[in-house]
Amino acid sequence: MIPPSKPLSPHPYPGKLIVVEGIDGSGKSTQLSLLRKWLESREINVFFTEWNSSELVKDTTRRGKKTKVLTPLTFSLLHATDFANRLYHQILPPLKAGMIVLADRYMYTAFARDAARGISQGWVRRLYSFAVRPDLVFYFRVPIEVSVARLLSGTRAELKYYEAGMDLGLSPNLVESFKLFQSRVLTEYDKIVDEFGLTVMDAMLEIDEQQEQVRDIVSKTLASYKSKRGMYAKREALFWRRFALPESEGTQGEADRH
Repeated sequence: MIPPSKPLSPHPYPGKLIVVEGIDGSGKSTQLSLLRKWLESREINVFFTEWNSSELVKDTTRRGKKTKVLTPLTFSLLHATDFANRLYHQILPPLKAGMIVLADRYMYTAFARDAARGISQGWVRRLYSFAVRPDLVFYFRVPIEVSVARLLSGTRAELKYYEAGMDLGLSPNLVESFKLFQSRVLTEYDKIVDEFGLTVMDAMLEIDEQQEQVRDIVSKTLASYKSKRGMYAKREALFWRRFALPESEGTQGEADRH
């Protein structure tokens, strides 16, 4: 039994960090995209970042996936390296500049996936102990069957090797392995909800209904937030958007960012 995690202290920066979490096919990325457009329509400076998008380890991760040589431990360390690079170069600077940072996945993805692959929960939490605590974390909860149906009916018609947990030998069938692995991930997410105070969203609701709830919760979180305005703020926002890598603008597929 692992000891309770030490709560992360609130970050001291003027910006706000809002995170979405959930298994593949939960619709979290769609909700974050809608939230981003809504915030920008209110002239709020927004910076977007996503999981596994750092140039530092992207090629290494891609080669490892292609050759299927990534072990649970190397997978964990690569994602932690990616996260650290993005935290210090893409997340903290905009927060310090007073921007709203929207993150498609955060350290909680590692907590759930790495534990589902058999990595020690305590070890993974210590690995990410340098992270700052988000101001708000949404967890979009969805049943496995719905997740699979959404993924296979989308733009890509097949599941990916690591996305389905095929490296664990759970089942020779890709879909069945996905269900077994992602069920493990769901179990880990349920543990994280209470431990880190995630806001659970019913991902079975209609998209617009979910978004209405998301906006209401975000509005309350930003009640005391003062957005920078004027030409200086616009130049600052433009700088950080250009600073972001192309993948950080949502051009990568969810499977590639697994």
